Amino acid sequence: MKKRGLILLVVPFLAIAFFVAPAHAVDSIVIGHPAALSGSYAKAGEQAVGGVQAAVDWVNSVYGGVNVGGKKVPLVYKYYDCESKKESVTSLLERLITTDKVTVTFAPYSSGLTLAGAPVAEKYGIVYMDHGGASDKIFTQGFEYVVQTIGPGSSYHVGTLEMVKKIAPDVKRVALAYEDSEFARSVMDGAEAKARELGFEVVFKRTYPMKVEDLTPLLSDLKASDPEIVIGGGHFQDGQLFNKQMADLDINVKLLSLIAAATLPAFGEALGDLAEGVMGPSHWEYGVTFSEEGAKAAGMTWIGPSQDEYVALFKKAVGKDMLPDYHAAEASAQVLALVLAVEKSDSVDSDVLRKTLGDLTFMSFYGGWDIDDTGKQIGHSMVNVQWQKGERKIIWPEDAQTAKPVFPKPDFE
Repeated sequence: MKKRGLILLVVPFLAIAFFVAPAHAVDSIVIGHPAALSGSYAKAGEQAVGGVQAAVDWVNSVYGGVNVGGKKVPLVYKYYDCESKKESVTSLLERLITTDKVTVTFAPYSSGLTLAGAPVAEKYGIVYMDHGGASDKIFTQGFEYVVQTIGPGSSYHVGTLEMVKKIAPDVKRVALAYEDSEFARSVMDGAEAKARELGFEVVFKRTYPMKVEDLTPLLSDLKASDPEIVIGGGHFQDGQLFNKQMADLDINVKLLSLIAAATLPAFGEALGDLAEGVMGPSHWEYGVTFSEEGAKAAGMTWIGPSQDEYVALFKKAVGKDMLPDYHAAEASAQVLALVLAVEKSDSVDSDVLRKTLGDLTFMSFYGGWDIDDTGKQIGHSMVNVQWQKGERKIIWPEDAQTAKPVFPKPDFE
């Protein structure tokens, strides 16, 4: 990792003083975030910002601040709207690091935007925490400061396929149709590999452009392949379009699972009855059973509010009666990981924090947290949700169910 502080070579006795008590000069820990509050990823971005604000509120008001240098200091959250644009991400990260002098940076939502900002964090040698970039590609580039909270894209539809294999072993024909983005391509690659491993027949595989406005040609070809299950998607707007145009074309299948979109409350609000029976993989949903008692039984460190306490904090943060989804929860868990890393290392130095984050394991209301040597998240498991009578229900894995899966899904009509 980059070494900042050439003073070590020139005045070694001053360097010793610096490393003995760097934390005593810390008055606050500042999080810098180029958040996607408008543009393509605004829905997920709103959730993420609310999640960070809720966790910061809990740390400062309930936890009492972060213990560093022998005293408790507050978290400060500094964010700007990157408008879901790569060029804004890079310029805002520069501003946050050089002008606002933040302690740590948070990546924006989406793999593409996360990748756009990673070189800036590397340039300045500052920890870059990734709550919304799931593409496995992020962790094959040799970045030293990227740390992931969201799970890798290649795992998203693994549980979906395992569920079908168990509850409907005679179903064989699967269609894959994903957005042509870093994140969605990694999900598609992982889904295809798992489908073939489990003995499914992949009868259709295609990507569609980002910001697509008409999926009719692709979906017409998909319909002709006569699939039994369809898995795909990318983000909110295209997922909503995917679902609606499947209904328009009367493409009725036994299962439809769409990444990212189907897990957002806005998906059900926008589509109404057309969302009935539609599934999506999620990193967290209200109703999961992670708890302090569970962490203790598993021999893991626990930090953070209970699930119900967290939901109240989130609603306070966003100023409306809206449930958090996984985009919010993973952003909150990222804050908690930062707190534990600072306290464990008693430091806010980026190199020290990055090393400590690599050694850290814990549980929160969001579930488990652990990263590998590249910074990729390996300690968190997915759940699958399904829209049932206007509500999202956890249907897989079985030990996390709040409802049984409806299979086959109802026809759109």
